[in-house]
This record gives sequence, structure tokens and C-alpha cells, in this order.
Amino acid sequence: MNTVELSEFSKIIFSQREFFNNGKTKDVNFRIEQLKILKQAISEYEQAIIQALQADLHKPEFEIYATEIFSIKEIDYVIKNLFNWTKPRKAAVPWEFFSYSAKIYPEPLGVVLIIGAWNYPFQLIISPLIGAIAAGNCAVIKPSELAPHTSSIIAEMITKYFEPTYIAALEGGIETSQKLLAEKFDHIFFTGGTAVGKIIMEAAAKHLTPVTLELGGKSPCIVDTDINLEHTVRRITWGKFLNAGQTCIAPDYLLVNKKIKQNLVDGLQKCLKEFYGDNPVHSPDYARIINQKQFDRLVNFLKDGEVIIGGETKPSERYIAPTLIDHVSLEHPIMQEEIFGPILPIIEYTDIAEAIALINSRPKPLALYLFSQNENLQKRVLQETSSGGVCINDTVMQFGVSSLPFGGVGDSGIGSYHGKASFDTFSHDKSVLQNSFWLELKWRYAPYKGKLAFLKRLLGQK
Repeated sequence: MNTVELSEFSKIIFSQREFFNNGKTKDVNFRIEQLKILKQAISEYEQAIIQALQADLHKPEFEIYATEIFSIKEIDYVIKNLFNWTKPRKAAVPWEFFSYSAKIYPEPLGVVLIIGAWNYPFQLIISPLIGAIAAGNCAVIKPSELAPHTSSIIAEMITKYFEPTYIAALEGGIETSQKLLAEKFDHIFFTGGTAVGKIIMEAAAKHLTPVTLELGGKSPCIVDTDINLEHTVRRITWGKFLNAGQTCIAPDYLLVNKKIKQNLVDGLQKCLKEFYGDNPVHSPDYARIINQKQFDRLVNFLKDGEVIIGGETKPSERYIAPTLIDHVSLEHPIMQEEIFGPILPIIEYTDIAEAIALINSRPKPLALYLFSQNENLQKRVLQETSSGGVCINDTVMQFGVSSLPFGGVGDSGIGSYHGKASFDTFSHDKSVLQNSFWLELKWRYAPYKGKLAFLKRLLGQK
């Protein structure tokens, strides 16, 4: 493991500041060249990445391509748009400033720190790194030690293709993170849980370092009666049990109209068997829980409510069957924290107002899902709830649209990324106002005698 001592951290960050200060990263052509190198690196390491993710999470190869290696598509999107994003933007000036012109110049922040998560340990490092490179920064990346095989491959790949004075990959556990957080960065990007997010923010505050926190929460999924039932159950089943439920935007619990509940439950049971067979432990398409700690936490949730289907476990493999649970209480532990696993509680409602009230009584979620063809209902849910993002009549797919900023609100996070939002996150918009020399009006200069009446008229006062 490529763990580095504190003195080495300081040296790396100092060398990156020197490299940044030489101005090379401000060249848009340089940034595009580095993005192409990153794309080449991912292509070369593709098989090693797949093997690492399978070793860490038992991920099916299809899911690896769909949710991890798809980062290559974002690189293409960024390269295509980067010249436009980096151009200074004209800003309007009021008529009183008729001799002025105003522009906004995006400029890189400097040296940034990116701390990744274990559930999508490749994608959640590479995607923000794409934004950091595009914006013209140097970067230190810290992959999750809880996915050690993927962490090792990322470190090997980055070290092979990039100089540490530009991009450095540092492995290690909590101690490494603590030492990194003691250093001064120009931005910190963190993906993970709310509790650790608070620690990151506290450490950043000591240096007045801005942060982007991609957290999580209990993302609700409302199911109305006005739906295509077959499509609905497939989309919910896929989004919930993808990566064995270890997805920050997975539907955390269902809020189902009482009139359709039984039909939905029957459909979900049928769909689970269609996706993973009668015994999902033998399915090649079903992942495993990352470690024993998470496994034990999830097994405790199985005590809550009544298991409709699933509930089987195999500790030696950290396997938990895809599970539907009914009759859960809002006071049960399973409804008190993010599940982050393959267990789906089902709660019924009789009026949409109940569902909205329940959602609004809890911290703002990272995602909200609504299955309904009723446009008035769609508008009502959008207007009366707050969440990081919303996906209507599908699940999880919003994450893959580069033109949509992805991020949380309140307890589910601060800031956003993906596509242009990533570029903006790792940039500072520098405001530039320019006056000309062709005219000089002296009304603003001292002495002010006799000028106040003119100023008041200018301000719209009588």
C-alpha cells in the first residue's frame, strides 16, 4: 500500500502548488490533453478495474460498465464543451455604467483534495477528478480504503500516467485522511456519509477551505395509482438492488398508494425472481456487502417489520438476499437511518398529502422518486418537497445525465457536480469590470456640495 507520511504529504502539496503556479494547467489545450490521457489510462486498465471491483464488491461486469467505467462518456462530454466553458462571459451593466464593460472569467482554484467512497470506488473518484482537471487544477485523490483492490488499481493507474506534482493518488485509512485534512487545500470534494461529512467540513473550516459534500439520506419513492405497473416494478427493482442496494441514490423506502399496494408487492416479488432467480445467492448478477461491519448493520434491520420476500443471509459471503419488508414503523431503526443495502421497506398511504408530510418531516434526501402519469400530482410533489434531485417514472438514471447537476441539499450534501457543474465546482468565477478613458464624469468625486440631489435622482429617489 502506497501510504505516505505527513512530511511527504506536505512535500506533495507544496510541489503541486509550484506546478500550479507555473500556469501550465491554465492552458485549455493542456487540460484537454490530460483528459485524453485519463481516458487512455481507463481503457488500458479496464480489465484490472473490473477484477478489482469484483474482488471488492462482487460486482457483475454489466454493472461495472454501466455505473463505473461509464466515466469515459463524461470525459468525451467535457472535452467537447471545455473551450466554451472556459471563455469569459459577458455580464450586463446598468445604464448608469454606460462607459463600462463587465465579464466573468472562470479560473482554477489551485490544489484540490478528492476523497472517494467505497460503494462506487472507481467512479466516485474519477468523476470529480474529471471536473478538477477540466477546471485547470492540480489534485490529490484519496480512494476509499474499504475497497482496497480498487484503491490499489487507481493508485497504480494514476501514478503511471500522471506526475505527482500534478495529480497524486494517496492510499491509506482514517489516519491518512486525517493527515490530509490537516493540510491546506483550495477545495475539498468528499463523497460519503453525513457523519464523516461533518468531520470533513469541520477540518476544512480551520483553513476556510470550501467543500463539496456528496452525502446521502433516505431517498423516498412515491408510487401513485396512475402508472404502468410492469415498467414501475422493473425500474424500482433495478434501482434498489443495483450493487446490492449500496447506492446513495437508491430508493430507500417506498410510499405506495393503498389502492395499488398489493399489485405492486406482487409485481416486485415476481420481478426479483425474474432478475435474480429463485435463489439470488447463486445469481452472477447480484453483488455482495462491502464488509462485515456493514453486513452486521444491515442484518439488524431484518428484525424490523415483516419480511415479504428475501431475508436470507450468508455471512461467509456477506450475502443478504434482496428483501421486501412490510409493516414497518417510522420508529424502527430501519426508518431512522439510510439503509444502504438490499432491504426495501414498503409504507402505504391513502392521500398524497400524507406521503408529502412524511417526506417533509425528515432531513432533505439526495433523491426523490415519483411514479405517476398525473401531471398535477407531479407538480404538487415537485412544489411541496425539497431534495437534491428528482426522477419521475424511473430510478437512479438521473445520475448518468451529464447536463444535470448532481448533488444534495441540507443533510444530503453541499454543492453539485457532473458535466458543467463539475467544471463550475472546481472553478472560481472572477468578476472583471473595465472602464474606458473616453469619458470622465466628475459627479462621484469630492467635494460633494451640490451633487446629492443628482445622486438621489440616479437612485430613483425624489
